[in-house]
This record gives sequence, structure tokens and C-alpha cells, in this order.
Amino acid sequence: MNLTDQLGALESSLDELILAAASIPASPESSTASVADSDAAVDPATTAAEPVVEEKPTLNVSRPEKNVIAMTIGGVSVALNPEGVSELIEELSNARASMDVEQPGGLPPGWRFVATKNPVMATQRYANGDRLLVLRHTGHGWVPFQFSPDMVIEMYAMLTKR
Repeated sequence: MNLTDQLGALESSLDELILAAASIPASPESSTASVADSDAAVDPATTAAEPVVEEKPTLNVSRPEKNVIAMTIGGVSVALNPEGVSELIEELSNARASMDVEQPGGLPPGWRFVATKNPVMATQRYANGDRLLVLRHTGHGWVPFQFSPDMVIEMYAMLTKR
């Protein structure tokens, strides 16, 4: 299967996950009402005494093979190859960056991470003096950072401090 076919299969699988997540009721109240409405033949006293509680879907991530990540949401499973994992990381990263609640200002206690020693990097200079630094992390892929001239000087001082 070539890369285009793999990406098509991944896109199809991600679409299935999105559809599955979208079809799950948003709140227990709305699901209780819809169940009660659809069970008109059931005795109302019985329905009131036995509230319908639907569990929220959970995300289950497993690693059945070295180069495969399997994800299941609401009973729908998708297997991602390394390219698919990279695409998912990129899409989640872009979505997370646009959210109103920011990442914590400091490192959270117990935070787990994989550090990339001596990453491959690329730089670019903008007309306003800003610098773009792109680092290649083994897990996250290419991660871009833009620095003002003052921040470049501060970073240089931090990196050369003894």
C-alpha cells in the first residue's frame, strides 16, 4: 500500500472516529430524555424508578505492534501507522494551540517526556528581526518556535551561562 493509500485509509478511519464521537449523546440528561421518549410502551413508573445512565465513551490506546498504535473510542477502533500517528499529533497540536485554556506555565509535577538529544534544526530570519527556530523532536516531529531579537539574546545568555 503506497503512502497516498495509507493516508486515505487513515483519513477514512479518523472520519469514522469523529462520526462515532459525534453520535454519542453530549449529556446524560439528553440521552435519558431520548430513551424515555422512544420507550413510550414502558410503564412510566418503571422508567422513573430505573434511570437510564449511559457511560461516557472512553479513549483506549494500545500498541499491538512496534509500528502501530490502536485507538478505540465508543467501540470504533482505528490502527495508526507511524505516518498516521504523526498526522494525528500535528492535528491535535494545531487544535490545542487554538484553545482558550493555555498549557501550564511551569512543568507539571510528574510530567513524563522523551527528550531528543542534539536535534536536527533549521532557522529562518524574518524582515522584522524575528527568528524562526524549527527543531525535529523524535516524537513530536518538526516543532517551530518564533523568537523576537530580545528573546534570542536571552536564550543565548541562558544557554551559555555557567
